[in-house]
Formats: sequence, C-alpha cells, structure tokens
Amino acid sequence: MKILGLIPARGGSKGIPGKNIKSLDGKPLLQYTYEAAKNSTLLSSVILSSDDPEIIRIAKEIGLEVPFIRPAALAADGTSSLEVIQHALNFFAQKGQNFDAVCLLQVTSPLRRNGLIDAAIEQFSKGKFDSLISVREVPAEFNPHWIFEQNNGQLAIATGEKEIISRRQDLPKAYHRDGAIYITKTEVLQKQNSLYGNKIGFIDTTGDPHVNIDTPADWEKAERLLTIFREQ
Repeated sequence: MKILGLIPARGGSKGIPGKNIKSLDGKPLLQYTYEAAKNSTLLSSVILSSDDPEIIRIAKEIGLEVPFIRPAALAADGTSSLEVIQHALNFFAQKGQNFDAVCLLQVTSPLRRNGLIDAAIEQFSKGKFDSLISVREVPAEFNPHWIFEQNNGQLAIATGEKEIISRRQDLPKAYHRDGAIYITKTEVLQKQNSLYGNKIGFIDTTGDPHVNIDTPADWEKAERLLTIFREQ
C-alpha cells in the first residue's frame, strides 16, 4: 500500500505566535512530527504542506520535503484538513503520482511513541477500514451515556436513552480523537469527500503521554511531558 505522510503547518497561529516552528526543548515543534514520520517504514513519502516561507525554510533545513507552496486560500482559519489533503493529492496526481491512502500528522501532537505510526498503518491495512484515527479513552464522568444536553429548557441524556446507565461498570467504552494520526483511503477522500468514510478503525493511545498544543498552557504541559516521553 502506497501511503503519503502529510504534515500540515500553516502560518498565522494566533494562540501561540509562530507555534509550528517555535522551539520546544531545543527543537522546532515541527521537527518532532517529522522525526516520528521519518522513523516510519510504511510511509511511502513524507511531505510538508505550508503557505509560510519561514516554516518552509525551517522544514527544508531539517530535511523535510516541501514539493509545493500551499495557496493562501487554503491557509485560512476556516480551511479544513480535508481540503488541504485533497490539494496535496491533486498536486501529485497531476504529476502522475498516486497514493492509496494519506496519513495526516498534525504538528500540534509532538509526543508520538516509537512505532505508533507503523502500528496504526498495519491496523488500518489489516482491518480494511475507510479510515483509522488515534484515540484516547473518555473518563467515565464524561462518557456520553452520562452526559446531558439541554432541550427546550430541560435536560436529556445525550445518547437519546430514556434511562441513565447507573453503574460505571456497565458503561461502554467511549473515545475521543487525540489528533496524532488520521489515515484515510484516497478514494474516500476524493470520491466521498470525507476524512472518515463509513468504516472507521482506531488505535488507542490512552496510556501514552499526550498533548495537543493549542494554548500557552498546552505548551507548558508539553515541556513537562517531554521528560516522561524520553523515558519510553
């Protein structure tokens, strides 16, 4: 299976200015994701998609391939990951290069354990999924079966059930995306115009150190977790 590793990193971060190339423990944030991708044996190619000249310059300095400059229209706050992926696929298709799937690796998740990307790809291939995402288990108190939504001034169980599950032991496991890995078949991305499709696989990273950097507090958390991450 031919899989494109795609690292998106646009300029103009507001929460943490220059976030994608800001130094985290002596390395630009971007480098953590690139090193994880570079250590994969199952990614056919790893590239950066960016609109920002400084991000592109630093990416090239660390050895990351930058085959194109992303159009400004695809680097706005409202631009979806799907649009960024489709742009990259179309770029390569015009050059006669095609991929079976794309592995999206967000720069804001720098703490991927060794072998995680290849384990995810293997699971994706064996399960014949439309897509596969990395997830973390939702704590019981936030399980959707224990969550209420407001409806006409009243509360209703978010799952639509009439009776709440009373015992914690009876709750089905629930997960949330952790942002580290998204793998999707090209035909799903292009023909279904979807990042997920219908059959979604997952790889559980609940036991791993994790941060998805969006705020200064997240950045501080990443600095603390790096010590734990190095010991894995």
